[in-house]
Amino acid sequence: MRVLRSRRLPAVVLGVLVLVGVLAVAALVYDHSRSDAIAAGVKVGGIPVGGLSKSRAQAILSQRLRRIAGRPVKVRAGGHTFTLSARQARVSAGDPATLAAQAVKASRHGDIFSRVSRELTGGAVHAAVPVTVSYSRTAVGRFVAHIAARIDRAAKDASVQPSASGLQEVVSHTGRAVSTKALRSAVEGALSSLDGHRNLRVRVKTVQPKVSTAQLAAKYPAYIIVDRASFTLRFFDHLKLADSYPIAVGMQGLETPAGLYDVQWKQTNPSWYVPNSAWAGKLAGKVIPPGPQDPIKARWMAFNGGAGIHGIDPSEYSSIGHTASHGCVRMRIPDVIALYARSPVGTPVFVA
Repeated sequence: MRVLRSRRLPAVVLGVLVLVGVLAVAALVYDHSRSDAIAAGVKVGGIPVGGLSKSRAQAILSQRLRRIAGRPVKVRAGGHTFTLSARQARVSAGDPATLAAQAVKASRHGDIFSRVSRELTGGAVHAAVPVTVSYSRTAVGRFVAHIAARIDRAAKDASVQPSASGLQEVVSHTGRAVSTKALRSAVEGALSSLDGHRNLRVRVKTVQPKVSTAQLAAKYPAYIIVDRASFTLRFFDHLKLADSYPIAVGMQGLETPAGLYDVQWKQTNPSWYVPNSAWAGKLAGKVIPPGPQDPIKARWMAFNGGAGIHGIDPSEYSSIGHTASHGCVRMRIPDVIALYARSPVGTPVFVA
């Protein structure tokens, strides 16, 4: 019996070897036949291509990616709709042939036996082939700039429009603006995505003015209007007319300069710094200290360099209501003292 078993052993081994060889050849043939097939579970840019041949996957990818990439980006902002076409953005979603080849390569993961086993048992690879979407950043920048130009509106500060008769309030307006940084990011995200969602709604921010209508009066606690035609100085307290004073203004040839100024500096019982002008004669350029020779009495408020608002000696009160000065605004002493106390440096002075 031992002799018979020893003689049969090589035959059994040979049979096993033959079977293994046959199975190996079969596996090799089968694996080769699947060299152009894509395994179950493989996706390209989120598009399932498992179970397809390379050529079939290429055709499907070409169709799907072209349709997805061809969708325009639509932005809804400020009641307007803005559209960026795929052609304008120069969108490209990869080469379908290359992507299909990458899907096949992902399917060939593992050795021949693991591949055959996976195929025969219905296993999956679960591989994801990424798709890179390209587009023109310059085109996106132009698109975002176009939207901002249409939507953005600067806020308008409240202001005061002076005239000889008084002050007119110009009301403020809010502005609006889109965040170009956020908008650009949203547009680029929509172009890069393959989920097909390219309809965007952009938040428009309200821009508040620096000075609102409600804040305007607080901005102007004092305001002076010099009405040369009526020889009247009007003082406004928080934009409301508080007092009117009779004045004298510059004579012909030395008129009080018209325009909008402000109180530049102030002085109590000031000296007279005589300007270097022909009308000053021998006094030109001199400094006359307070006293009988100093025509500037009680208070001085400069508003245009050499010109200012000041008091005069009671003996000259008869000049009030006339063009009598050398460019300054003359006032009675009690009036200029009252005005001085209520007009800080920086107070607007409008000469009409």
